[in-house]
Amino acid sequence: MLQRREFLVSAATAAAALAASSFPFSRSVAAPAKALTIQQVIDALLADIPGAPFPNTVDTIKAGNPSQPVKGIVTTMFATGAIIQRTIELGANFIIAHEPTFYNHTDETKWLTDSNDPVYAAKRDLLDKHGIVVWRFHDGIHAHKPDGVRMGVLQALDFDSYYNPDQPPLITLPESMPLNSLIMHLKQRLSIREVKYIGNLVQSCARLVLSPGAAGGRSHIAAIEKYQPDCFICGELNEWETSEYIRDARYQGRNISLIVLGHCVSEEPGLEWLVPVLKQKVPGVQVTHLPSGDAFSFI
Repeated sequence: MLQRREFLVSAATAAAALAASSFPFSRSVAAPAKALTIQQVIDALLADIPGAPFPNTVDTIKAGNPSQPVKGIVTTMFATGAIIQRTIELGANFIIAHEPTFYNHTDETKWLTDSNDPVYAAKRDLLDKHGIVVWRFHDGIHAHKPDGVRMGVLQALDFDSYYNPDQPPLITLPESMPLNSLIMHLKQRLSIREVKYIGNLVQSCARLVLSPGAAGGRSHIAAIEKYQPDCFICGELNEWETSEYIRDARYQGRNISLIVLGHCVSEEPGLEWLVPVLKQKVPGVQVTHLPSGDAFSFI
């Protein structure tokens, strides 16, 4: 399986990609790139989000001073130690991460500082030493119309032409495919080595529901009941929730399958989708997507 490579999008390539996309952010440029601070870049992104900035959001600065000029931007799912080091090597000083940096949803760190946790301390010291700003872009990109993560995944899967904005989770394929072929398509397009599934590999699938990330069992089950898919595709689940619901549904004779992609790989294309948006907003600033990848190895 080919691994997804980090990439730079040139100004020309980014402009072409943005023009080709049916789902860009607005095209207004906030200010000349050399005058932009990191906070101004954040503000330019939030200007395209209905209702942003939100109260009680997790989209906050996790490290660093956003008033400094932006030197380079990295997008990623998780600001891991390896991603931070690569950011330093690129000469960038701004990481936009989709998920938490410090091991809990709100990035609350008192419990880590109170225990003098060495892993937290080393990561924080590395960020501080090199003046790296980490900002989480989770609530905002999901609140964009349409959801930027969903569109990035749909485009990566080449399913965006089967998307209905009035029913965002639903994908209706023009021709059905066996579950086995659907699994292979997902693995190839998203560079996934292995997935978990429930179902009959020869079952025909044409009506799909896509739920990247970790929306939770109640959200998953509500979507299944609303859209009645042949196959439900999610990023992550609690194994006492959605998977048990699918198992019982199949026992009762309902023809539904489940594919579990993994949290990180199921949303990574959304952060790639953000690259041409940023190149349009901050021309002249290097923007790089660095995939943090799956934390797990498989045997």
